[in-house]
Amino acid sequence: MEYLAGDPTENNAHTDWRLRLALLGSLLAIAVVVLGAFTRLSDAGLGCPDWPGCYGHLTWPDEAHEIASANAAFPQSPVATDKTWPEMVHRYFAGTLLLLVAGLTVLAWRRRGQRGFKQTHFLLALILLQAAFGMWTVTLKLWPQVVTAHLLGGMATLAMLWLTVERLRNRGRFIPAHEFRALQKLRPLAFATVVAVGLQIALGGWTSSNYAALACADFPTCHSQWWPQADFTQGFNIAQHIGPNYLGGALENQARTAIHITHRIGALVVSVLVLTLAALAWRAGSRRWAVGLAAVLALQVCLGIANVVLFLPLPVAVAHNACAALLLLGLLTFCYRIQTAQPAAGNPVDVDEAPPLTGEL
Repeated sequence: MEYLAGDPTENNAHTDWRLRLALLGSLLAIAVVVLGAFTRLSDAGLGCPDWPGCYGHLTWPDEAHEIASANAAFPQSPVATDKTWPEMVHRYFAGTLLLLVAGLTVLAWRRRGQRGFKQTHFLLALILLQAAFGMWTVTLKLWPQVVTAHLLGGMATLAMLWLTVERLRNRGRFIPAHEFRALQKLRPLAFATVVAVGLQIALGGWTSSNYAALACADFPTCHSQWWPQADFTQGFNIAQHIGPNYLGGALENQARTAIHITHRIGALVVSVLVLTLAALAWRAGSRRWAVGLAAVLALQVCLGIANVVLFLPLPVAVAHNACAALLLLGLLTFCYRIQTAQPAAGNPVDVDEAPPLTGEL
């Protein structure tokens, strides 16, 4: 069973250790997501043609004799030193995250009755699957389906770690009854917004893995048209065969245009949902959340536009990925706190343990 907030049978020292690890894991997961974006966007996804090493090295070949030996062993993939290190640094961070999640799982197993037990084990399974996707990204030569799934897996890992943090530090949140009632009405919209952002992140991954980010080089039109010629059938053909090297993309221009346009439409839908949620949260009394969500959305939209008009500069493109993760985490936190909040009147938990909040979530 799960312990309720403030349950005296829960070992606080044990929970504190898990909370620290979960916080560290969340920070590490953010680094992994950003490094993954940097690796993908700098075309370093095949910087190391083998896995888990790099040209047979634990790190990567950097000496002249090591590079010569690596080129002889992999004649079809000559060493590019500016692409080997991003790939391996990303793998090191991902491997460290795996070890940290394994440690969380061990701590959870020692207190099987405490909150987050099942969630921690599911998280370990997810990150092991992520490791497999990392291998397949290399062995299947950037097959877009795997690259997109790898991105989504990274975001899901980050989201689960952050929700673990929220769950472990939740000792009961009590808000005024009128605010509680108003926020409960927002739950369906908040959930729908999270789903929309998740789908938009998937579209972003599909755009990136098919090299469609610059399929439309102008804004707000595309090829100076509001609705240019686009091949949606090929653009979203998930039955692309395995075999070719997908570095640089394999789709025709009209297929890439279809992907880009769809991503723009998705951004418009997400913007409407987030702004509507922010406006309603403001009316409900959660003004800091309203301002925060609107600000992150505005930054994300600006970064997306800058990617187009500035022809995808690497720092801006990486920041666009990081901001997507930030928006997802903000929405998930808002949803979780709405879900777990309680009205201050009729507080079931002793006020000395969890004093009612008179402010926001």
